[in-house]
Amino acid sequence: MTALQGLLRKEFFHIRRDRRTAAVLIALPVVQVMLFGYAIRTDVDDVRLAVVDPAPDSATIALRNRFAAGAVFRTVAVVPRTSDLDPLFESGKAQQAIVFYPGFARDLGNGVPAKLLILTDATEPNTGSLLQSYAQSVVNQWAASSAGPSGPAGGAACRAGPFGPAGPIRIVAQSRMRFNPTRESSNLFVPGLMAFVLTIISSLMTAISLTREKETGTMEALLVSPLRPWEIIVGKVTPYLAIGFISVVAVLVEALLVFHVPLRGSVPLLLFEGALYILVSLSLGILISARTSSQRVAMMFALLGTMLPNILLSGFIFPLESMPAALRGVSYVIPGRWFVAIARGIMLKGIGLEYVWRETLFLAAMATVLLAASIRSFNERLE
Repeated sequence: MTALQGLLRKEFFHIRRDRRTAAVLIALPVVQVMLFGYAIRTDVDDVRLAVVDPAPDSATIALRNRFAAGAVFRTVAVVPRTSDLDPLFESGKAQQAIVFYPGFARDLGNGVPAKLLILTDATEPNTGSLLQSYAQSVVNQWAASSAGPSGPAGGAACRAGPFGPAGPIRIVAQSRMRFNPTRESSNLFVPGLMAFVLTIISSLMTAISLTREKETGTMEALLVSPLRPWEIIVGKVTPYLAIGFISVVAVLVEALLVFHVPLRGSVPLLLFEGALYILVSLSLGILISARTSSQRVAMMFALLGTMLPNILLSGFIFPLESMPAALRGVSYVIPGRWFVAIARGIMLKGIGLEYVWRETLFLAAMATVLLAASIRSFNERLE
């Protein structure tokens, strides 16, 4: 028992000396519960809604107000033509659209089924189906509440009462899914998996390999060599950048041939964006390795800083719209968020650089900042 007590004291002293690892072990469960608790949510709110109303009347305005009155939908544009929806959907400014046919209130007053079209962005199939149900529910509730003389439809619908000449008031809501009409889940997951796989290859493996060289002493030999810090970083980054680029090509071929994910946009643009994302991940891995002294700590920080956020806060699996504002704000510094949006936009929507320039600038800025921080860390170590 005396020997066991000595061993226990020794382990406690070791953990107390390695405060960084102890802090990670203690904070990891708290952070995981916080992230999973707020990120894994099936409800959706703050839906960006566009409205096509070529001939506004009392009924269309009343139904538009019903959509705006709830806490789920947020009207981002009201346009007169369906052709105006293409840039809204392609840029991501709109997730869903309600298209009214002319004479909507007249049809309601005459007892003729009034028609409207619900268009939904189905690049995220589960979210698209949920939004479709939400919109249909709003339409049905409005039709039921506006079927009396005091209903909000007004005009002819009010004079006709709850039962018009041809029977009760009815609204025929047609549905259409855009970009992923079959709602294949592979179209959702494969672009996100590209970001996840590239993160493993780039940041995690880079952080572990560089930290291993520090443990074996070879990194010290490089730091005292005539090579400058930026030259050491370029020498370390280039092989992994080439491996990551080959992985991007392999994943794209697999997505097309095995999972039959469409590739409607520019292949060179997607490869360029993939190379930029790999550079960001490599820079983050180098920065982690420069700030840590052991492979175990480097692996923990790489998991916390790359893999876990890229799964939960990138929109890869869980829609960002359903998360609290604080987590949506944190997601702005997650590289995977921007690359997932770029990959889905190019592959499923067929958009070009004119729609993903903002995401590209975010990735370029992250790569610049992380590379500068990595070079500075190596300079400090050399000094």
